[in-house]
Amino acid sequence: MSVFKAYDIRGLSPEEIDASFAERLGIAVAGQFHPKRVLVGRDMRVTSPDLEDALIRGLTQSGVDVVRIGLCSTPMFNVTLGLARVESRKSKVESPFDLGVMVTASHNPGKYNGFKLTGGDVLPIGQGYGMEELEKTFGEILATPDIIPTLRRDSQLPTHVGSVTDDPMALHRYVEHILDLAKMPVDMSEMKIAIDAGNGMAGFVLPRLIEKLPWLKVEQLYFTPDGSFPNHEANPLKRETLDDLKEKVRSGQCAVGVAFDGDADRVGFVDETGEQIPGDLLTALLAQEVLLDHPDGLVLYDVRSSWSVPEAVEEAGGHTEMCRVGHALIKRLMSEKAASFAGELSMHFYFKELWNCESGDLAMLLLLRMMHREQKPLSALWKPLKRYAKSDETNFSVTDQKAAMDRIESAFIKDATNVIRIDGLRLEFTYPNDERKNWWFSVRASNTEPLLRLVVEAVTPDILNEKMAELTSLIG
Repeated sequence: MSVFKAYDIRGLSPEEIDASFAERLGIAVAGQFHPKRVLVGRDMRVTSPDLEDALIRGLTQSGVDVVRIGLCSTPMFNVTLGLARVESRKSKVESPFDLGVMVTASHNPGKYNGFKLTGGDVLPIGQGYGMEELEKTFGEILATPDIIPTLRRDSQLPTHVGSVTDDPMALHRYVEHILDLAKMPVDMSEMKIAIDAGNGMAGFVLPRLIEKLPWLKVEQLYFTPDGSFPNHEANPLKRETLDDLKEKVRSGQCAVGVAFDGDADRVGFVDETGEQIPGDLLTALLAQEVLLDHPDGLVLYDVRSSWSVPEAVEEAGGHTEMCRVGHALIKRLMSEKAASFAGELSMHFYFKELWNCESGDLAMLLLLRMMHREQKPLSALWKPLKRYAKSDETNFSVTDQKAAMDRIESAFIKDATNVIRIDGLRLEFTYPNDERKNWWFSVRASNTEPLLRLVVEAVTPDILNEKMAELTSLIG
């Protein structure tokens, strides 16, 4: 299966993605997108330094100038692009970056690595927006190395070797920007929290952020960046990765526990009792805070999200729209719709002020701001949003995804009161005369694996269990 995915490039490293791959990718990027200047950063994975060096070599050999920020989180990388764009507009000059490439495999285990590509407009390069063409160009280079000189001529780039400039101030600018956006009250009372950085890039960024917040007392877990992930996989969506954080919250009597993924664009939370908050309910919770700064704002939520999300957003004065899953798609839709905020079940949270990008750091600060203002424990803030019985997203290994989807549709569509096809199939069933029977399900085919992903929600646990059993049997 190709390492060119819907949203990024990702695979085993060095088995599938090595220095030779990275150098060819740099050449392909130059030939496909014709950039003059590219921002490059990397995470803390074992293979990332070699991949970064090789990527830069491929770019500079093609005449592209590179600005290197080195170690960075994905939010820090995106903000660097965004702030550069803002400064260029203020000065009425051309944006300094045509493109950005970050070496990372996000939340994947340590044996993986890859690349996230972002345009100078801070919009991601993904499926339908340049990824297929880039894969084709890369394939041509792989099959016919002699094509490289031709690509360089076609790219209209100079034949000289590009320059490499280091930018040591990216972290400082990121922290200052996040603090400006968070608008933390000046009278914040002391708060004790636990943070699990998962040995990822949050451990690089958070110390600089925390030192600016003297009222915040942090119990630190796994802050040392280590691409081998010696303690646990850095993925807050997986319950088992939160065990140590939950114990630290309970034993330390912390107000909240915070867990970041490997590149710190996703963030999960546990309340003061150690209970994990589902990602869609976090969308509803954070949206309420965002709407204080954006009254009547538009909030996007993905097709796997609870009915609670639009209900809570509309109660807070906002309005909502359902969207497809995936950061590359959501960021573009936010731009088109001028949305204020978006959230996914997978704990990506997107902010208009961040060029529609994620920041686990900003999400954390907004949640702390809400807790301070409301003067309530976190459980009292999120539990009222848990209005329905809902399953986790469940993966099924399926050889013939289409046949399974067809079986499900044939069995249920005749009784559905709402049919949504923006991402797989979401069918909703409502009964005005007996609302306790209301339920819905979402089933989608994976973009990268032979899997079907299923989510079910119902008014009552009995209906949830009944429908989950029916759907599981149909999937086979």
